Parts: sequence; C-alpha cells; structure tokens
Amino acid sequence: MSAAVDPLEFSPWGFWSEADPAQRAAQLERQRVLTEGHPGSRLGEQCFVSPLASVDHDELQLGDRTYVAAGAYLTGELVAGADCSINPYAVVRGRVTLGDAVRIGAHTSILGFNHSMEPGAPVFRQPLTTRGIAIGDDVWIGSHAVILDGVTVGSHAVIAAGAVVTKDVPAGAIVAGNPARFLRWRVEPEGAVSGESVRVRTEPGMPDLPVVPGAMVESGVPDLPVESGVPDLPVEPNAMVESGVPDLPVESGVPDLPVEPGAMVVPGMGSVGERLARFGAQARADAAALLARSWSDEAELFVDRPGAAPTVRAQADAIEIADLLTGAAPPQLPVEEQIRRLQAWQDPSTGAVTALGADGRQQSGLDFSDDDVAYHVLSTGYALDLLGSAFPAALTWVTEATPESVVEMCRRLPWASDAWNAGHHVDGFGTALLWTKKAGLPVPEGVEEALFGWLLLNADPHTGMWGSATPDRGILPVVNGFYRTSRGTFAQFGVPLPRPERVVDTVLGHARDRRWFGPGMRNACNVLDVVHPLWLTRGAGHRADEVQSLAERLLSDTLQMWVPGEGFGFREPSATARGLAEIEPGLQGTEMWLAIVWYLADLLGISGELGYRPRGVHRPEPTAAFGGIV
Repeated sequence: MSAAVDPLEFSPWGFWSEADPAQRAAQLERQRVLTEGHPGSRLGEQCFVSPLASVDHDELQLGDRTYVAAGAYLTGELVAGADCSINPYAVVRGRVTLGDAVRIGAHTSILGFNHSMEPGAPVFRQPLTTRGIAIGDDVWIGSHAVILDGVTVGSHAVIAAGAVVTKDVPAGAIVAGNPARFLRWRVEPEGAVSGESVRVRTEPGMPDLPVVPGAMVESGVPDLPVESGVPDLPVEPNAMVESGVPDLPVESGVPDLPVEPGAMVVPGMGSVGERLARFGAQARADAAALLARSWSDEAELFVDRPGAAPTVRAQADAIEIADLLTGAAPPQLPVEEQIRRLQAWQDPSTGAVTALGADGRQQSGLDFSDDDVAYHVLSTGYALDLLGSAFPAALTWVTEATPESVVEMCRRLPWASDAWNAGHHVDGFGTALLWTKKAGLPVPEGVEEALFGWLLLNADPHTGMWGSATPDRGILPVVNGFYRTSRGTFAQFGVPLPRPERVVDTVLGHARDRRWFGPGMRNACNVLDVVHPLWLTRGAGHRADEVQSLAERLLSDTLQMWVPGEGFGFREPSATARGLAEIEPGLQGTEMWLAIVWYLADLLGISGELGYRPRGVHRPEPTAAFGGIV
C-alpha cells in the first residue's frame, strides 16, 4: 500500500507554519537545487515549490510567499511577484510574467509560446514563436481557464473558470467564455457606464472583444475600428498625446484622475500644518510600540510585521524609523551589537550583503546582480551610517569596475522591459560609489564619469526619463525606474537633472492613471516614485500649481492611513486589497510612508510642522557632490 501524499503538497498555503523542521529543510534544499546553475533564478522568502511539481525552467523568479502546488507543470521563463499561487495541475509555459497576488486555479493553462503552422511541414517540425504573457497584480484566474500567447491581463481582473483568453483583458474587468468576453467590472474605471460596452473588431474570422470605452485593448494596434456610431478608440498603449505639453507620454485610454470631492485645498495651509503637527506627535508617541511589534525575541531580529520572517531590510527599516522618530537607535539591542551584526553580514571578499533565507541564514553564491544584494547596498549602508559606522569591506562592484564595464552594465539593463529593475541596479551602483568615496577608497578613473555620462546621453527627450512603457503597466515602470535611477545618482550626488520640466510633465500625466492612483489603488512605492521626482524638480517651478494640488490631495489621504501603535501598511487599505498582506502595517510601509509625508509636506512648504526629517535612504539632501564628498 502506497504512502499517503502530504496534503501540504496540494494545499501548501500553511506549509511554513505547519511543516516540521525536516520538511522545511527538504523544501529549502529543493529550492537550492532549482536555482543552482540558473543565474537569473531566485526564490523569495517563504516560497514553496512542491517536489511533485514538474519544474523545467530556463528562468524562475518567485516573489515572497508564492506557492507552486503538486502536479503543476512549469517550463520556460516565469517571473512571479509576491503572494501568488499556482494550484494543482496548472500549466505555466513559455515567457510569463505575473504581478503580485495572482491566483491561478487548478488545471489552468497559461501558454506563453506557440507553434508555427505553415503548410508543407508537420507542426512538430516547425519553430516555436513567443510573444509572452503579462498578468498584472491581484488577478484571479479560475480553474480550467486557458490564456494564450501574446495576451496581457490588467491588474484586478478576474478570468472565469473555463474561459479561453485570446485577447488582452482590461484592468479590473471580469471575463468569461470561449472566447473570453467582457461581463462586468470588478474595479470600474473612471467614466465607464456600468454594463455599457463597445466591441473592438479584431482580425478577420476572429470574434470581437467587447470592452468599455477607455479600457485597455490589444496592444500595439493603433486606431482599431469600432461599431458604427461609436468613435474610433486610439488604443496604442504608449501613444504620445496632448496633455498640456506636446508629446507627453501617457497611457492611452486611461481617463484623467480628477480631484475627488472633499480633497484638501486650504488657503494659507494653517489647518493642514496643525494636522501635520498632530500626526508627527502621534508617530513619535507610537515609535516604541511599532518597533516592539516587529521584534522577534526568538530570532533576536526585526521582522517586517508579526509572523513574517526576519530580513536584512527589516533591520535597516527599524533603524531608519527609530532614528526618524526618536533620534536614537532601536532599543532592542545595544548599538554596538546592531553594528556588529550588520557588518558581519557583509562578504569580506566582495562587499556584498546577501539575503536571509527562511531558516535565518544568509544565502550564498550571490553577487551584486541579485536584486536583494543591490538593495542592501542602500539599506544596510544607510543603516550603518545612521548608527555612526560604515561597511568594513570594500564594495568591489565599484572598486573593480572600469568605465567600459559601467557603460556595458547600463546598456544591458532591461530598460525596455522593466525600467524599474534597471533603475534599481543603477541606484545600487550609485550608492556603492557613494560609500566607496566616503570611505576614502580610490574609485577607478573614469567610472563616475561613465555612469553619469551614460545617463545624460540616454535620457529620453520626451519624458526626461529612461526606459520604455509596457503594454500592461504603461509608464509605471518608467516613472518608478526614474525615481530609483535619479535617487542613487543625480539626487544623491547633487547633480542637476537634464530635463526637469519634462520629468514634471511625465509624472503629472502618470499620476492621473487611476489604476495606480485611484482611491484604494495606491502603494508606497508608486506614490514615493511620483513624489520624490516632483520634489527633486521643484526648483524649475514648472506647473507648480498642479504639483501643489496633487501634493495636497495625496497628503490628505496618506495621513488617514496611519494605524495607531502599528504604523503604515505598504498599500492603502481598500475593499479590493482586503486580505492582502501588503495592507498590514509593517516596517517597510511605515518607513516609506513617513518619508512620503515629509516630501509632500515640504512641497507645500510645511514640513517643519512634522518634527522629523529623513536622514537615511530617503534623505532629501545630497550626500555627496560629483567628484568629491561634500
């Protein structure tokens, strides 16, 4: 009689809380084997990949708490965000990208490739083609659904069980059937009339796809004809359209975000200043409680929020919050012990600080090309700086660089497909350059000039930024990537931006996209990545009234999100986000939103009312001047 299969293989959601130590060790070994020999592969914290799943990947990236259940079949390139679940017997093949919190039902097939089928040769002898599949955040895909190559599914959409999806699905839409057709909105876009739709005609012989006017439709096809009597919809996702300034790139078909009724517009700003002062006092009073809430006595480390695993970033966030609100280090450990621990995590031969695994031990074999290692240059470096210390070892990312290697690094970053990730690594390198200069170590000749020279020569004259929009997210990755790129270089070194007015135009256009800035849709990353560029370009005085109006509205909404004794969640609470881990207050959300509040208040000229000023990763002042430390 065969042994019973552990239920956690098919329903792994409770694995890390229910599994015994041997099961956990076996799972970590399984993950090590899956990533070994695949430089582009990485698995986040508390992931689970069943040994009964068939994983034959070229690249596999899973965000924190993403699960692959028994019987799943994965091949090709899968990049998944946090909190995703791939249920039993689901098939994910080809080039597929998932956002955060994507639920894939059992027996579903997501096929990011296809066969050629020209006459004259058997199909199996013909080459494969691939356009890839992109699925946004918070998407629910029912059991037995099929999503075919080339499809983009917008965030917050729902794919009904058994649906066959051959065309793009608008953000927030619910679709069903074979072929999939629009049923209704789960998250209704601004200006849409509930239940009203038009049909966008597709290729001859293919069924029409019903969409509501203004919704996202098939990418890359301009001016598709619609039914008689309905105006043609310009649907090229990256089209250059008028928005007060010529050639401002915005997401086509996304309505402007108006100022909601009751938005804060107060002449003189006196009452807002009082509100800020009360908020600052409340945050300082809550500092000890929110730090204690995220301290693990068992691990003697900080966690982002209760129940999460310890991370390097959580230690840094705790140090930043304590410095911001109390002017001192976290009281849980002596300062000397906090410094010793952070310094001990640095590899003495490379200078890299790798992530902690689920078992609390550092991962090995990673270099600065790893996303976590790149960010730890910022988080760990600034945490040590706030504690009055520094990295003990040289950062070879900079000390062994050459002008040629810097240009090649910049050139090879994924500006076209993931501008945020590209900016993430430029930010890391720029900050490694900062710490190298601050330590008095020699920077190879021409390295600093190569970095800034490449950025100056490659800024898009239309946007003032770097990178390209994507069909599913529009200019979100461009704006977010700009923040990361400019923070670690131009802002950190006090170098003027090349096209500040175009940056303002791009950011203001982006901030009207309700997918990211509608009520309930905002998170700390997206808001910070709008606010900081507007603050950085404030000296240009360009569209200042619009900048101030946006800052007022965002500040009013942000101040309402504070949870007494706990701080901020990463994402704004809403009905859509209910149940997601990112709305629970934690150290990362608290540190980021506290910085956002300061920048918004400073744009309005009232940051002095807060009683704090960021001094770490999000400090407003340049830390260094180009060519030498200030």
